[in-house]
Amino acid sequence: MFDLDGTLLDSLTDLADCMNRVLERQGLPARPREAYRQFIGDGLRMLVQRALPDDRRQPEFVDFCTAAMNAEYAAHWADQTRPYDGISEMLHGLAAQGVYLAVFSNKPDEFVSPAVKRFFPNVPFTATVGARPGVPRKPDPAGALEIAAAAGLAPGEVLYLGDSGTDMQTAARAGMLAVGALWGFRDADELQANGAVALIDHPRRILTDFQFQAHRR
Repeated sequence: MFDLDGTLLDSLTDLADCMNRVLERQGLPARPREAYRQFIGDGLRMLVQRALPDDRRQPEFVDFCTAAMNAEYAAHWADQTRPYDGISEMLHGLAAQGVYLAVFSNKPDEFVSPAVKRFFPNVPFTATVGARPGVPRKPDPAGALEIAAAAGLAPGEVLYLGDSGTDMQTAARAGMLAVGALWGFRDADELQANGAVALIDHPRRILTDFQFQAHRR
């Protein structure tokens, strides 16, 4: 099971550019691109709230800017977003072993499946799930457990690869193997502090450092 932004896809520039355009249209200062590494990971509304100045975080204004960001991102989510080096090879290698593959993201659900289909059109994912009404966002483990149950897997049979503390907390709370991706948006200290049991510096290490049981599809 994989996180999406910062794990499979380097989406930092598109997210930063879209949010900065929203800010500038409101007469607010743009944020440095690197600042968005700390803003991303807990859903679109939280990204917006973190990007806004402290004195402009009134709930109504956050809602307004979230709607504006959603529309901006819908038009520009694939301008510069690309898979990280080695991701496609990792996914195809796992698929060739008969491993179930799934995506579980805090990105709005409406963006998750299109992104997966665009960048990984030949990868046989069993589920691609984003933030949905009525389902708590990560680090609540409910969504991750739902995906595992639908695949007929016990939580302990699932490796969860993500790049943030939120991802590691999700995996730990679900009883899954929490593996931190060091090429993503956050650093090793955050990943380890939130429950990572292993860290990897390149996607190929999923293929070389872990053993998986094949499942019939």
